[in-house]
Amino acid sequence: MPPLLILFTSLFYLSIPPRCVGMDTIIPGQALAASDKLISKNGRYALGFFKTSTKSTQNTFNWYLGIWFNTVPQFTSAWVANRDSPFNNTNSLELTISDNGNLVVLNQSTEPIIWSTQANATRDSTLAILSSTGNLILRDSSNSSKVFWQSFDHPTDTLLPGARIGWNKITGLKRRLVSSKNSINPATGVYCFDLDPSGVNQILITPLNSSVPYWSSGVWNGKYFSSPETPGYVGPINNDLNDVTMVDNDQEKYFAINIADEHVVFRLVIEASGQAKEFVWFEGSQDWAMAYAQPKAECDVYGACGPFTICNDDVLPHCSCMDGFTVTSPQEWELDDRSGGCLRKNPLECISNKSTKLSTDKFYTLPCVRPPRNAQKVEDSTSIRNCAQFCLNNCSCTAYSFSNGECSIWHNGLLDIRQLQCNSMNSLDVETLYIRVSTKDLQSLKSNRIRIVIGVVIAICISAALIILLIIWSNKRKGFPRILNGAQGTNGIIAFRYTDLQKATKNFKHKLGEGSFGSVFKGFLNESIAIAVKRLDRAFQGEKQFRAEVSSIGAVQHVNLVKLVGFCCDGSKRLLVYDYMSNCSLDILLFRENSMVLNWDTRYQIAVGVARGLAYLHESCRHCIIHCDIKPENILLDGSFVPKIADFGMAKIMGRDFSRALTTMRGTFGYLAPEWITGTPITAKVDVYSYGMVLLEIISGRRNSQTPCFTGEDHDVYFPVYVAHKLVEGDVGSLADHMLHGDINLDEVERACKVACWCIQDNEFDRPTMGEVVQILEGLVELTMPPMPRLLQAIANTSHSTSS
Repeated sequence: MPPLLILFTSLFYLSIPPRCVGMDTIIPGQALAASDKLISKNGRYALGFFKTSTKSTQNTFNWYLGIWFNTVPQFTSAWVANRDSPFNNTNSLELTISDNGNLVVLNQSTEPIIWSTQANATRDSTLAILSSTGNLILRDSSNSSKVFWQSFDHPTDTLLPGARIGWNKITGLKRRLVSSKNSINPATGVYCFDLDPSGVNQILITPLNSSVPYWSSGVWNGKYFSSPETPGYVGPINNDLNDVTMVDNDQEKYFAINIADEHVVFRLVIEASGQAKEFVWFEGSQDWAMAYAQPKAECDVYGACGPFTICNDDVLPHCSCMDGFTVTSPQEWELDDRSGGCLRKNPLECISNKSTKLSTDKFYTLPCVRPPRNAQKVEDSTSIRNCAQFCLNNCSCTAYSFSNGECSIWHNGLLDIRQLQCNSMNSLDVETLYIRVSTKDLQSLKSNRIRIVIGVVIAICISAALIILLIIWSNKRKGFPRILNGAQGTNGIIAFRYTDLQKATKNFKHKLGEGSFGSVFKGFLNESIAIAVKRLDRAFQGEKQFRAEVSSIGAVQHVNLVKLVGFCCDGSKRLLVYDYMSNCSLDILLFRENSMVLNWDTRYQIAVGVARGLAYLHESCRHCIIHCDIKPENILLDGSFVPKIADFGMAKIMGRDFSRALTTMRGTFGYLAPEWITGTPITAKVDVYSYGMVLLEIISGRRNSQTPCFTGEDHDVYFPVYVAHKLVEGDVGSLADHMLHGDINLDEVERACKVACWCIQDNEFDRPTMGEVVQILEGLVELTMPPMPRLLQAIANTSHSTSS
């Protein structure tokens, strides 16, 4: 900046109160007051003072200097300058450039510096600018490449596109994300998101008070991190929207995420819960849409609930105090900060009465848990009685376990205890803990349990009487189904008698269709509610297994999944009852002559709806549900042509680690992923492959196996291979159903074709997840050209050679 202009500006600011409103730059002599803000040139980010209420009262506020998303109506901070030293008020605060060239916060009345960039800046020759990337930069006024300080070098809990996580090998500067204390307090929390300091090219999430990470991204392979669940990971799809970068040279080593589309508002944050999450602002819903969360389960976070707590992924809230303990700070828990955990209601006798050599403390049983990892082995203890006594003899011992002939004890605060399923006792992680409590607490627990038992007995007696009355009443009213509220795990699904469904379907008169497991009939409940009854003609599972699967599938609710109304398990008869879909199945409208022609908008919405339904099954349920038989026949359409995924006859519920292997081939030829044939482990990616095949049929309105309607030398090319060729040639219009007569959206056709070709890649790791498919179809992610699936090309060539 010319010296004359600096002089003029300084004189001007001597005559009026220093203000800096609506600009992106602070120059010497200017100041940013409490009511002002800097706005980046693109308008996306703002810098200024903001306040949060304290936990004690809503009338007391802490003030911070920070950067937030200016275009997002929900206040969302991206960086905080003084996260651990809040200002009490802003009546006399201002942000300005000091005499030594640093950016500082001054108290106007006393003029002490209460925050500073503390950079080795050049006196009277600096300016501060809020860039369009959200980076606050202090640089030389005449040389933009000479940067003295920038907020990207001092991130808090949020990573913006272009910002780096790693370190400078020359200066030693380290950049990492550290979680906030809670949802309203940006102070330093307890979890760190960082590059592996050991030198391995991977990302780690680690508690600040520990060197042991509880989550890692997997090693960088040159294109992406090896774990397909990594924040920032978009699979091997090299798209232009989300570009993950890993740099390791002589000067620095860092990881960064770059977003090519300037219209996408993106952030990665390490939350107070210890989970790293990616968010994209979605204008349609006016809300942040979460793209990734790692680790997926909150209980996978080390010490997520604090000491003396139990973490359970299957209930809400996930954290609870052990018996005999109470929440240390209820206010903090309400703000998602549970690091304080729980404390004892009554002190241990061993601690409160140190004069006695004998402890009257007792133990209560905590079954089916994963114990803390810091166990101390007691080698000379050969029985559970000796193990318990060894713990009682040590005042710091708070729990013990005796498993496989080994005694383990724990001292002081018990951290990272996780509730597991009791039927998984064969797992090495599942143990029974014996928690040390005072005699007073144990007596209180026993009294509570007696009251609970009495209450349960009374409730059972009342329930039994009501059930008897209900049975007597229902027997008098023929044709009405029995409602089982949670009986045998059915989650309130209706348990029909076989005679009920015979009457509802008029003895199975109106047949809607037939599948591999049985026939489907139309019926009516109470002569008014339309239902579809599926009679399983080849169901060989026992009653207990059948009811368990009905319970699991019945608990799944989503707008794009057909709703299970009830079931019948009468002797060898197995029937399932669903909501009736008035527009039948997708195959009828796509392939059957004399049926109505679905317009392009409807087809595209069907494709998006099916993707959302599968994404829900794979990623949002408690366990991953793999459908295993996605095809047009199993996609039903309601009166508004909203797609509903149906027929879970082959579906399997898998652990998140896919530890349960599928050995029997499931599905329909033409939609089967190569894994079924090669014998490799089956994951949710088999559904992705089947979806890709279905998507091609939605686009073309024809079976993939039919001969494509085009002229050329090869008249017998497999249609998916033909699509890949046409994508390369840029002729996607010819791929759409000719019955649409060109009334299509070419951009959507091209997007759908690319998605389909990525979904049917030979290697499952080359396929996107269904969550990614939804984002792509909704236009949030752009794709590059997919490669030709080699296996399909080989099949097509073999078929052509045989034909010739």
